[in-house]
This record gives sequence, C-alpha cells and structure tokens, in this order.
Amino acid sequence: MTASTLNTTLAPPRQQRFARLTRRALQRLLGGVLVLWAVATLTFFALRLMPGDPVLAILGGPSGNPTAETIAEATREYGLDKPLAVQYGLYLGRLVQGDLGVSYSQHLPVTRVLAEQSWPTLQLIVTSLVLAWLMVLALTVLTAGRQQWLSRVASLAETLAAALPHFWLGILLLAVFAFGLRLFPPAGSDGWRTLVLPSVALAIPLAGFIGQVTRESLELTLDQPFILTARTRGLSDVAVRFKHALRHAILPGVSLSGWAIGALISGAVVIEVIFSRKGLGRQLYQAVQAQDLPLTIGISLVVAAGYVLANVLVDLLYQWIDPRQQENAA
Repeated sequence: MTASTLNTTLAPPRQQRFARLTRRALQRLLGGVLVLWAVATLTFFALRLMPGDPVLAILGGPSGNPTAETIAEATREYGLDKPLAVQYGLYLGRLVQGDLGVSYSQHLPVTRVLAEQSWPTLQLIVTSLVLAWLMVLALTVLTAGRQQWLSRVASLAETLAAALPHFWLGILLLAVFAFGLRLFPPAGSDGWRTLVLPSVALAIPLAGFIGQVTRESLELTLDQPFILTARTRGLSDVAVRFKHALRHAILPGVSLSGWAIGALISGAVVIEVIFSRKGLGRQLYQAVQAQDLPLTIGISLVVAAGYVLANVLVDLLYQWIDPRQQENAA
C-alpha cells in the first residue's frame, strides 16, 4: 500500500467526500469549457450563413442608404473583408482575452449590455424556479399517496400544467390579471409586481413537469420499510413526508433542475418579449433580428455559461443529498 493510498484511506470521511465533490466539479467545468467553445463556434457560423449583409445592419439597415464608400470603410473597420477562417481565428482570440466586441445595433460594448441586462433575467429565472418548487411541494408532496381520487385530480393538474405553452399562458395572464382585473402591470421591469405574472407563466409548466416525476418517486418511497418504521415512532404524516420521504423522492426532481434552467432561459426569451421586460432573452431576440453578431454571440455565451454552471451546481447538490452517488463515481 503506497503512502498516498494510506493517506486517502485514513482521511476523515468528510474530507474524502469534499475531495470527490471538488474532483467532480473540475471535471464538469472542463466539459463546460468545451460546451462554450461549441456554442461560440456554432453561433458564429450560423449568423454568417443568415441572409442579409451585416455591414448594412451596422450602418442602420437598408433605410440608412449608406454610400458604397461608407460600406467599404465599415467592412474594413470590422474585419469583414477578411476570409471567413481568418475572421473566426481573430474572433476566438478576442474571446480568450475576454473581448466580446461592440454591439452593431447599440454601438455599446457587449460586456456593458450584458451587465445591464443580466440581472432582470436572473431575477426572473430564480423566482420562477423557486415558485415552481413551492408549487411541487404544496401539491405533489401533500397529495401523493393520499385518497385515490385526490391523487388522480392532482396528477391530472400536473399533466395539464406541463402541457401549457409559455407564450399562451403569458398572454392569458396578461388578459385576466393585467388588462381585466388590473391587479398587476402589463409590462416593465421595475418593482416586484412586474415580476409576478412573468414568473407564474414560466413556473406553472415547469412545476407540472417536475411534479409528475416527483409524485411517482414519492409514491414509491412511501411504500419503503423505513417509512413504516418512521410512522411507528409516532411521527405525523406531514413529518414523515417532509423529514424522511422527501429527501429520497426529491432526487429525480433535483436532477431535472439542471434541465429546468435551460427551459427557463429559453422560455424567458418569449416571456420577456410578451411582457416587455428588460433582459437577455429580449435582447437576444432583437439582436438576431438586427444581425448583431457580437451581441448575439455574447448573450449566447453568457446563457451557455449559466446553463453549465447551473448543471454543475445541481450535480453537486445531487451528490450531496445522496452520498452513495459519490461512492459509485469513485
């Protein structure tokens, strides 16, 4: 037995667990770097293949009536006269240095636009995810394994919620609660009241999907012998569900939370447009329309980085909740 093996064997279990988590995080982060490179590459070439001239987009579109000299000067200034392979190489070199360029449409550094627009989107995503999990805990955990009719009604509600499109639900909430009852503002990004309807529109379908998976897992968990043991100790049904069954039943839902981040980001594009909110989703929609290459790539990279980071955190949370996964990985 070598010294390193002996040290690992004699190390406290908590240190071994931390070392495994750290090693797992580094592996996932390295994989995330490859994902970011792939996103940057695909976005670069996809936008280059789009119809239209990016130089005209820089100069204000066809309505700006730029002269031939102005077009030629802008083409040289932005390096668009170079071969595509050279443009790609220069573009990767700037990305490595943290230079995302200047937005064609807004004439501002992309980093500044991202700094201004990231917080509203982060607010929307976090609020929607928390709200979705509160719905899951309130509906699924309290009704799973109960009377058959109650469980079926709750399961049907989850199925219907998961099938609702974000855009349709957003328009419905606007019509009822903003224009009809006038309880919430129909647009804007200032104050918590402007966050309610967009968050609900994103949270309801997500809660339905996670709730379906969590319900099935919870019903299986409630039939396990350790649940019967907990009941014989005199614990109430609510205590048994939240203190003992939930930790095991929640694992599939936690693993889906990484996917949920991606679903919320894609849904935020539509929701931010419908509710006229500030945010990366709305900016991405406008940047693609304007063929704003630097801004589109910048937003795509930030979104991909957020998705990678969220998946790393969810993976570590899963490993922490169920230490057996660390042992299997080791």
